[in-house]
Amino acid sequence: MKIQKEIEENLKKNFSPLILKVINESPQHNVPKNSESHFRVLVVSDKFNNVSLIKRHQMVYKAIQDQIKNKIHAFSQQTLTPEEFKKRGGTLPQSPPCAKKK
Repeated sequence: MKIQKEIEENLKKNFSPLILKVINESPQHNVPKNSESHFRVLVVSDKFNNVSLIKRHQMVYKAIQDQIKNKIHAFSQQTLTPEEFKKRGGTLPQSPPCAKKK
């Protein structure tokens, strides 16, 4: 199973997200073609209500711990309640550009 699919399935199972975006940013980095090593996720879930940001991130890391330990080189996450997502305009900011590929 592809890593992106594994991440998506684990996050869906653990958070029943209203919005889930799992973005493979590997092509923006100096990695072999078709790599799955750099990911960014957005998880919008009611399960984050009244939970600190640090705890939310810990919850996500726990949900995808096998992928983090063995398959992923870089990972960033945004974990928001539905209300927070609405206040931010309902968009996911772009990642900054990576250093140029060699």
